[in-house]
Amino acid sequence: MNIVLSLIVTFWVGFLIVKKYKPQPVLFIAGLILMFAAVALGLGRILPVKESTGLVLFDAFEFIKQTFSSRAAGLGLNIMAVGGFARYMDHIGASKALVKLTIKPLLALRSPYIVMSAAWIVGMLLGLCINSASGLAMLLMVTMFPVLISLGVSRLSATAVIATTLCLDWSPSDTGTILSAVTAGIDPVIYWTNYQIPIAAVVIPVVAVLHFFVQKWFDKREGHVVQATTFTEAETDEKLPPMIYAILPALPLALILIFSSLWISWIKMDIIKAMFIGVAIGMIFEYFRYRDGKKVLADIQSFFDGLGMQMANVITLIVAGETFAKGLTTIGTIDAIIASAQSSGFGAIGMILVMIGIIAISSVVMGSGNAPFFAFAALTPTVAAKMSIAPVVMLLPMHFAASAARTMSPITAVIVVASSMGNVSPFDVVKRTAIPMAGALITLVAANFLFFYR
Repeated sequence: MNIVLSLIVTFWVGFLIVKKYKPQPVLFIAGLILMFAAVALGLGRILPVKESTGLVLFDAFEFIKQTFSSRAAGLGLNIMAVGGFARYMDHIGASKALVKLTIKPLLALRSPYIVMSAAWIVGMLLGLCINSASGLAMLLMVTMFPVLISLGVSRLSATAVIATTLCLDWSPSDTGTILSAVTAGIDPVIYWTNYQIPIAAVVIPVVAVLHFFVQKWFDKREGHVVQATTFTEAETDEKLPPMIYAILPALPLALILIFSSLWISWIKMDIIKAMFIGVAIGMIFEYFRYRDGKKVLADIQSFFDGLGMQMANVITLIVAGETFAKGLTTIGTIDAIIASAQSSGFGAIGMILVMIGIIAISSVVMGSGNAPFFAFAALTPTVAAKMSIAPVVMLLPMHFAASAARTMSPITAVIVVASSMGNVSPFDVVKRTAIPMAGALITLVAANFLFFYR
């Protein structure tokens, strides 16, 4: 009974999200339905007796309150600081300067498809500093897209490559990375250096090679003629800041790595302080650029706006996902799935593959990597403990699978944004992203088992 009810509610959630319903209230409602159903059917309690409010109806909302409190104070503040910093860097033009500077060396390469693959690698590296897939795509569509077109690459190939430049959310300041690290009980920097980088080091060259052959094959199949044109730098609607601004988006990452167990361990640095320091240095740069204190102080509002947007969009999604996960746990679905997997002989490897499959399919259907990953991440420690494996071995491929699979969806934001700016169909774009991203999924799963499964 609990499995049937959980399936009905889960499919209902997926259906509404595909229909563009706001995911947060959908996940909250689904979690509440499952929690109340569990109590009504005598399948479980929402809160332990010592934490109960005394009324089941209130217990569900007490859980939401407790989750909001813990997430906003810890994980939430990390995410808000990152979001505010990214918004400020974009506002002062530092993100555009970084992109502009990094694509210049690519022009020295002769082959357009080698340039295209190299541009994709540069985009992946930029993703360490610019955590928004759609935001990075917009920057690259303004700067890198005209370069690729002028070299003779088709519009569809250029768009497909740019749309997948963050197919792995592998920055230590990425919200999914922070959530994975916290859930696994690992410092985000250690999680990045010891777990994410080894996987990315294998996936990146594989996808770069796949893009080279896949896009070249599609262009030839569709009769595209590779013909370079004289490239004239298009004027943007906004004047770029001095090129020294390109260092600003990378400052927090540098601070986090320098003042960590990797180098200077006696000075304490965390993500929040690094972001605040980055903003302060950005304000100093802005003052010397404009010599206008009033403008510099007024522009800091973009940082505060970024904080609020992360609370409104990301933190609420995490809490909503945890509420849904709590409902599945309370009604006994997770225990039933684990018991079925164990009795069927799946074991730990089979369970990891099942979770990855659920995340990947949900990402394609929902057009979002965060929504399914945030919904299921909270379940991972429980599942991993019962399978006698480290939570990170399950969380890492789930996180990467979510970001890779979303770029195979024609309704995901980064595909829609890039396709719109490239004036091509998103459905045509995902035909060209499917093979490289499938290669990314297979490679990351294989590398995860090879490197970390014990």
